[in-house]
Amino acid sequence: QVQLVESGGGLVQAGGSLRLSCAASGSTLSTNRMGWFRQAPGKEREFVARIRRSDSTTFYADSVKGRFSISRDNAKNTVYLQMNSLKPEDTAVYYCAADPSWLGAYTYWGQGTQVTVAS
Repeated sequence: QVQLVESGGGLVQAGGSLRLSCAASGSTLSTNRMGWFRQAPGKEREFVARIRRSDSTTFYADSVKGRFSISRDNAKNTVYLQMNSLKPEDTAVYYCAADPSWLGAYTYWGQGTQVTVAS
C-alpha cells in the first residue's frame, strides 16, 4: 500500500510561483510513475505532468509546458511540481498520483492541496 501526502499549496498572486511536494510512503516499486493532476471548481480532473522513476522522463500538459517543472528525489520517494508564472486559471486542487507502471490509470492518489492564484 502506498500513501501520498501533498503539501505546498496556498494563495499566490498572478505571475508568482509555488512549489508542491508529494511524499510517498510504502514500496518504491509502486511509484515508478508519479504525476500531478488538478481539478478546478466545476471542471473535470485534468492531467498536469508526470515523471518516471528510472530515468526521470517527463511529460507535460500543453497548458503548463514551459511554466511548470516536475522533478523527483528517489532517495526520499518524493515528487515536486515547481509552478512559475502562475495564472488565475491555474487555480485548482492539485493531486499527486502514483503507479507501478508507465501506462494506464494511476493506482494511488493523494488527498489534494489547494492552489489559488489571485488576479
